[in-house]
Amino acid sequence: MEPFGKLRVDLSPRELRETAYEILIGACRSSGSAKRLTYVSNSISNSREIRSQRCLSMSCESKVKKALGLNSGRKRVGVTVGELIRVQMRVSEQTDSRVRRGLLRVAAGQLGRRIESMVLPLELLQQLKSSDFTSQQEYESWQKRNLKVLEAGLLVHPHLPPDKSDTAPERLRQILHTASEKPLETGKQSESMHVLRNIVTSIAYRSFDGVASDTSHWADGIPLNLHLYRILLEACFDVNNEASIIEEVDEVFDQIKKTWGVLGIDQVFHNLCFLWVLFHKYVISGETKDELLVAADHMMVEVEKDANATHDVEYSKILSSMLIMMLDWAEKKLQRYHDIFYRGNINVMHSLLSLALLAAKILDTSQKYGKKSKEVDVACDRVDSYIRSSVRRAFSQEKEKIISRRKSNKNQRSPLPLLSVLAQNICDVAFNEKEIYSPVLKIWHPLATGVAVATLHACYAEELKKFVTGVSELNPEAIQVLLAAEKLEKDLVEMAVADSLDSEDGGKATIQEMTPYEAQTVVKGFVKSWIQTRVDRLGDWVDRSVQQEVFSVPLWSVSSVL
Repeated sequence: MEPFGKLRVDLSPRELRETAYEILIGACRSSGSAKRLTYVSNSISNSREIRSQRCLSMSCESKVKKALGLNSGRKRVGVTVGELIRVQMRVSEQTDSRVRRGLLRVAAGQLGRRIESMVLPLELLQQLKSSDFTSQQEYESWQKRNLKVLEAGLLVHPHLPPDKSDTAPERLRQILHTASEKPLETGKQSESMHVLRNIVTSIAYRSFDGVASDTSHWADGIPLNLHLYRILLEACFDVNNEASIIEEVDEVFDQIKKTWGVLGIDQVFHNLCFLWVLFHKYVISGETKDELLVAADHMMVEVEKDANATHDVEYSKILSSMLIMMLDWAEKKLQRYHDIFYRGNINVMHSLLSLALLAAKILDTSQKYGKKSKEVDVACDRVDSYIRSSVRRAFSQEKEKIISRRKSNKNQRSPLPLLSVLAQNICDVAFNEKEIYSPVLKIWHPLATGVAVATLHACYAEELKKFVTGVSELNPEAIQVLLAAEKLEKDLVEMAVADSLDSEDGGKATIQEMTPYEAQTVVKGFVKSWIQTRVDRLGDWVDRSVQQEVFSVPLWSVSSVL
């Protein structure tokens, strides 16, 4: 699942992660914040600097977790925010030291310049040499990675589409192609580096109004920026347990948000990306960490607010792509909720329903350009379809269970016909529906129980019709089935009526949907047919007897009678 779009540049997850880390460190050093990330070696782990970066209260409640509906725990002791992020992003101390060393060199040559006004890969290419790496191969891989980042940010996904008359993009493409075959000379006096800098600068500092800008645009094109930002957000999940949000999420968020200027991210895109990260982590973790689904549901509420107030075309495209994926995944589960949810995890069904229906509502609004349908209708219609789909599936499964059980015990004669047993089981399904699922479903559909029992009634009606069609005359099995059907119908109708007492129409629509089985009428028809058959047979016997009877005429004379 990938809602942000493909990068179309050969950057591995590790390369993207290292790029995101460089941006983060650069942004934090450039921010001038009192909480900026600083490199701390193990030799000074007890220094005042480390102590100053610890959380003042180890038991303080996380604002982020509270907003997501999650409980807070105790934070780690004796670790800086910077060290925590380094570990969370799987960056080695050696790499971290090199990045910071390179940034110090950049800062030394450009005092007071903020990271938003730099093309960071270009500056690092200039400042870091092969001697800063453990091997020439490592250096060349690092150089290629930075050049590919420039390709992604300036050529493949530029913030501002290039002018057709501008030759700079094509010249940059040629330089990058050459550098992919032979390492680029990056010394201060290097002609190739001078040319690269001029071309990159001409592309990165363009603006929509044509006026020269002091802000560079090399990592804020969609979807490159979203891929990088997602990696940063993933640092909020425990590196040893990716389904668990770390307790220091507030502090990590504070640092991550410093990259917004470089990546072109704002609160709206942050909310969108974080929603996806929460949802995706829940899915890939095997759907075992229910709190992530709860958090995603809370985040969806914020995204809904943003969607109503934002009219950015790119945002709308990504939002729609994401919500369609999430809704498709959720509906596959909700359409068979009997298979997945039970009394012990019904709260998960509540979160999943809320998430799916909010996604459907946002999509419905965006597709109708603000002329949305009534919220109740969107939610109610979808819940109605989930109920009918899952109930039909549950009915079929009950039927298959009985058939399978009878096949495995074929030598043992069952005292009851299949449809009689099915009627009993379906009644149990209906009561479970009312007790377990309907309380949740009723939040969005006032007649949830009625819809479920009406669906069960219709499913059984189909089976009953097939059975009756195959019966030629009344027999003990037919009587048992019809009596069981009559009892089932009575129970289902009572449940539907009870569920509809407070509805506007008093449940008429639901009851009208339940076409009566008319078991007694069927029995009467069978009895009448049976009697008629017997009468017809008796008439045939009489006719045959009369035809077979031989009458002898007495041989008496008239005279003898007289």
